[in-house]
Amino acid sequence: MMNPFGKTQMRKKSQKLAPIIVAALLTLLLTIHLYLSFIGGATPTFVSRANYKRGAECDLFAGEWVRNPEGPYYTNETCDAIQEHQNCMKFGRPDTDYLKWRWKPDACDLPLFQPHLFLQMVKGKSLAFIGDSVAINHMQSLICLLSKHDFNITIFWTPFLVKTGTIDPSHGRPFDLYLDEFDDTWSNQIAHFDYLIISAGPWFFRPSYFHLNRRLHGCLYCPEPDSNITHLAPAFAYRHAFRTAFRAIHAAAGYRGVTFVRTYAPSHFEGGAWDNGGDCVRKTPFTRNQTTLAEGASEFHTIQLEEQEIARRAGRLTGGKPDGHPSKYGHLPGANVVLRNDCVHWCLPGPIDAWSDFLQELLRREIQHN
Repeated sequence: MMNPFGKTQMRKKSQKLAPIIVAALLTLLLTIHLYLSFIGGATPTFVSRANYKRGAECDLFAGEWVRNPEGPYYTNETCDAIQEHQNCMKFGRPDTDYLKWRWKPDACDLPLFQPHLFLQMVKGKSLAFIGDSVAINHMQSLICLLSKHDFNITIFWTPFLVKTGTIDPSHGRPFDLYLDEFDDTWSNQIAHFDYLIISAGPWFFRPSYFHLNRRLHGCLYCPEPDSNITHLAPAFAYRHAFRTAFRAIHAAAGYRGVTFVRTYAPSHFEGGAWDNGGDCVRKTPFTRNQTTLAEGASEFHTIQLEEQEIARRAGRLTGGKPDGHPSKYGHLPGANVVLRNDCVHWCLPGPIDAWSDFLQELLRREIQHN
């Protein structure tokens, strides 16, 4: 059983993950290669660079979804790392067309994930996911793609990325977010890793108190509407959290690895909100012209790019793939669940498997250029 408040090292096939339902959706992969140098012999600094397009190599993220009759590359019978609420095959999803797509960049081909090639590139290396339940979703996808091989992966479950008070929603009170303080559950461990994959998103829309410099600075959806507490938008916390997370990576003595950042995108609920009849019933991907970022998601996306000092445009990947969510096929009919129609996480197998295609290619480029 995974401990959601700490570090879990996982070997494929060895254990299943406890279900954690969160509202999240992530779209694309960028990379920051962290170069540690020393100014005046004391202060470590890093320079970030966009790694999704290098020199003559094509922009992987400018493209569209195209048919792929060969998918999928595993099933719920060949991989036992699939959480129940993403096991769409088990719960009777009748269509399979959502499994028959792959991402095609405009100017080149994106090689499909090859377990032997991936394992060759990460031989002797270590990899960790840092984030919420969609980070777990991605990790499970990677484990399933490696289902005939042994490879250890670490997950740090930290939905806010920063130091947080109790994160048990059943307590019925807002979370305490210490937006300028590191979350030691992961920040003290990252020097041991060669690759990090970091993400965060929808937990920032939950009621929270915001603390800066050890003092209460404001809140989101405060239960004290008439108090003197300043009411702030989710973007305030999101910017500070990523700034602090990047500062934690910057400050990690001995870390010389590569950090992959999965940026935030909206969920695919249509016809209502997640708790008001919303569902995801589309059977095909959005076309290129149909994919847009909602205002809140666009702001989060911009914040991530600004906090990384990355100014270039990147394409939208699974933001254009609304047909691969569990919807009602993540539980038995009539089950008492919080998220009745899940339009946030991804079926396994499903579109999220393409994220490992990108990971493999970005690793190849990183190794080739270094």
